[in-house]
Amino acid sequence: MCVRYTARIWRKIAGCPRRTSQLCDSEAQMSVNPLSEISLIRRLKLNQLMIFERVLQTRSVMRAANDMRLTQPAVTKVIHELESCFDGALFLRSNRGVMPTELGLLLGQRVKSLMAELRYMTDELNDFRLGTSGHVIVGTLISASARLLPLAISMLKSRTPNVLVTVREGTTAHLFPALATGDLDIVVGRLPERELPIATAFPLTHEVLFEESLCAVVGKGYGDAPDRVGHLSELADSAWILPTSDSPARLAAEQLFRTAGLPLPGDVVESLSLLTNLGLLMETPRIALMPSVAANQFARAGLLRVLDLPETCAFGTVGFSVRSNKEQSAAGRAFIACLREAAQASVPDVPLPC
Repeated sequence: MCVRYTARIWRKIAGCPRRTSQLCDSEAQMSVNPLSEISLIRRLKLNQLMIFERVLQTRSVMRAANDMRLTQPAVTKVIHELESCFDGALFLRSNRGVMPTELGLLLGQRVKSLMAELRYMTDELNDFRLGTSGHVIVGTLISASARLLPLAISMLKSRTPNVLVTVREGTTAHLFPALATGDLDIVVGRLPERELPIATAFPLTHEVLFEESLCAVVGKGYGDAPDRVGHLSELADSAWILPTSDSPARLAAEQLFRTAGLPLPGDVVESLSLLTNLGLLMETPRIALMPSVAANQFARAGLLRVLDLPETCAFGTVGFSVRSNKEQSAAGRAFIACLREAAQASVPDVPLPC
């Protein structure tokens, strides 16, 4: 019995409860185990760190509570929770307020950086949601790449310079599948006729911007020949640049010659590349068919001349296509608004769609 009493006395002196000394040692060892990222993520909350930063800045629990619109006991509770999490005091209390301990200063340096990154993220997310930043990937056809699309991009970048715009050129057969799978956000150019399979092959929504026509153009390589032509037959023996056979614009070109009672020219280069076509027109006496809006753009710049032909050729409807089952981002919606304005500027007599 004396032995048991002596053991109890020694346990009291050592500061251990009525458990074995081995258990006391185990608990002491656990209390100094290193922290881990997972444990901190599970135990910490952003609002705790925001409150801690405010107390650190104001050096006052009361002022921090007022700034955060909280009660003083609520702020004190949060500080106690953090001190329990980090196994140490974060502040020393006095009648003048609170002063950070070494642990509080160490934590404060990291929390300030974390709060700054949170503010940066908030700004970037707001910019993204409001359309002042983001990324728009645009597919374009020949009918839009010379006038409509550059004007729309210029409008967008003047208003939201941080929006990244990526432009990819191609044919409808290539761009529409990419749009349906999400590789593109929008396709701008000539819309396919409703009866064509490509028009309904994918879940896309199309919006008309204006009706377009084709015109004949020449460059410096054509020489000083007059612009006015009495009949298309006068140009039948000339060298031409026509849209490729897989392009809907080719149907319009063939209709132009068919209506005039003429076969297609014998000397033809098939191309949808505006850059290639411009180079050919500058160097060779070829004639090209080009959408009127694009042709007038190059004519105003002095690069091309538009021939005055009695025959006219409807090119089709110019507009844009988007996925039916996908909501546009804020940047995408801003770009669409610019497209509508650019269409109005390109064809002033055509009202904007509702």
